[in-house]
Amino acid sequence: MILLVVVASILIAGVTVYQYKEQSEDYHSNRLERKEEQVRQSLEYVLKKTTYPVTTENLGLIFNEEIYEIANVQNQRLNIYDLEGQLIKTSRAKFEVDSISNCLSPYILFKLQSSSNKRFVDQKALAGDNYKASYTYITDKRFKPIGILNLPYYEDDSFNNMELREFLLRLGGVYFFMLLIAIGLAYFISTYITRSLQTISDMLDRTNLGKSNHKILIDNPSEEIEKLVTSYNAMIDELEHSAVKLARSEREQAWREMAKQVAHEIKNPLTPMRLTVQSFERKFDPQDPNIDTKIAEFSKTLIQQIDTMSSIASAFSNFAEMPAQQNETVNIVEIVRLALDIFNEDYIHFISEEKEIITKLDRTQLIRVVTNLVKNAIQAVPEVDKPQIVVSVSSDGDFAKLCVADNGIGIEEGFKEKIFEPKFTTKSSGMGLGLGMVKNIVETYKGHITFTSQPGKGTVFSVKFPIVK
Repeated sequence: MILLVVVASILIAGVTVYQYKEQSEDYHSNRLERKEEQVRQSLEYVLKKTTYPVTTENLGLIFNEEIYEIANVQNQRLNIYDLEGQLIKTSRAKFEVDSISNCLSPYILFKLQSSSNKRFVDQKALAGDNYKASYTYITDKRFKPIGILNLPYYEDDSFNNMELREFLLRLGGVYFFMLLIAIGLAYFISTYITRSLQTISDMLDRTNLGKSNHKILIDNPSEEIEKLVTSYNAMIDELEHSAVKLARSEREQAWREMAKQVAHEIKNPLTPMRLTVQSFERKFDPQDPNIDTKIAEFSKTLIQQIDTMSSIASAFSNFAEMPAQQNETVNIVEIVRLALDIFNEDYIHFISEEKEIITKLDRTQLIRVVTNLVKNAIQAVPEVDKPQIVVSVSSDGDFAKLCVADNGIGIEEGFKEKIFEPKFTTKSSGMGLGLGMVKNIVETYKGHITFTSQPGKGTVFSVKFPIVK
């Protein structure tokens, strides 16, 4: 409503100014034509009475004195030029003659000659005022041109401009008053309309899926508001039924997710244990002089994996995180080397130029990170002729950097954004929880994990943990 009033006032003001200008243009054009016709009639009368031959050469003699009389009677200045554009006679005083152009420009002569009605009006601006000058031919009794009549005409719009200003001021006052009325009406009407809507809005803001929601009760609502309230109340009833179903579904989903994760967590230590036992069985030699050391390492590895399974079982029984997070000061180089001992693949290589990099981590969680990353790398290289997996540990500023690189099949571009999402996997088996779990573990200890991959060339996972100084 307010916008309509403002736009209407602007449009009407613009139309008014345009109309005033159009009227002024028409008024001055018509007035110049009337003046020109009156002056021409006076000139023809003088030409009829004169005793001089009506020729171009005698125009100065014919209108020697009559030009001043015509100018006074018509209240209009005039100039007479010959057909070449040279000034012959002017009604101005002698001392003003120098300010008059003594010769017409070729442009004016061309326009006059090419005009169909043998008339040309030149419009100019002089000293900030609009200035017009009409040019017509003076003819003899046979309508043969013998000279050029010039009537200068100054457009005085001061009166029209004053009227226009007064009208716009009055119009502005009226529209300002209308604007105030429109603002008041808009306020009261919008308040009346939105009163019921505000009640509905407040109830919508308080609507909560997990709580009991109240229905809306409004006295004497309009037909539209009543339909809206009825729809809202029906939605509340439906929402309560949906909330019960959703809660039951969420509980079932939570148990399913927990069961999947527990199965995955238990499977992680079982695989290394199986590999360790198979390796020990294949390489066991009672006559080996280092048999005691190897048995001790074998036992230590199995005990670590058994402890991991025990912590998972304990965490599951207590509905806590799996396994419980413990902060220990550990040498990441030693733990990674120990975690790799359970793998028998001869193409797995460990590199570290440093013997000790101290971090604050959970030993078991770190082993899980290494185990998952290496298992993923092993699964990526079965089709490669010369598989190679390089695990490296190094210092990178304030961080300990663990890298697992392989020359396997790589990761397609379309899968890179989803690689850390739970339950996402590109393998035919597995539940896709490994990398998601690794990411959670790394971020729990204020680290971060990234990867680079090229399809057909390989993948490099980089994990960084803060160093303890």
